[in-house]
Parts: sequence; structure tokens; C-alpha cells
Amino acid sequence: MLIVGMINRYKNGNRTKEDELYREMCRVVGKVVLEMRDLGQEPKHIVIAGVLRTALANKRIQRSELEKQAMETVINALVK
Repeated sequence: MLIVGMINRYKNGNRTKEDELYREMCRVVGKVVLEMRDLGQEPKHIVIAGVLRTALANKRIQRSELEKQAMETVINALVK
């Protein structure tokens, strides 16, 4: 449902904060999946959520508010 709504808004040419969040969520998940593949791990949803939780807990890395929100949203979506 989230994807359908994003596609409909994107077709209209209007980019909203939700669109930016969705794009950042896709970037974050894609990065984790590719890194896991490189390490020979199977990218299961619970493992992806765990990787994101660990990364988000690392306060030494500065992240934009959009990236933090995207990571939190992905974690919540994966553990439902």
C-alpha cells in the first residue's frame, strides 16, 4: 500500500517529504542487503532490522534526520 501511494504521487510530479523518506528507506535497505550479500549472509528481514538497529545505536556516526527516520521506519516495518 505504501508503494502504491508513492507511485501515484510520483506520477503527478509532486515530491513530498514522504517521497524523500521512501527514497531514503530504499537506499538504506539496499545498502544493508548488498553489504550482507558481500559478507555471504542471507538478507532475512529480521537480520536487516538488527543491522539497522545496531547502526542506529552507533552514536559516533553522524546521520541526517531523514536517514535516522528512514532507518527507524524500516525497522518498525520489518519487525511487525
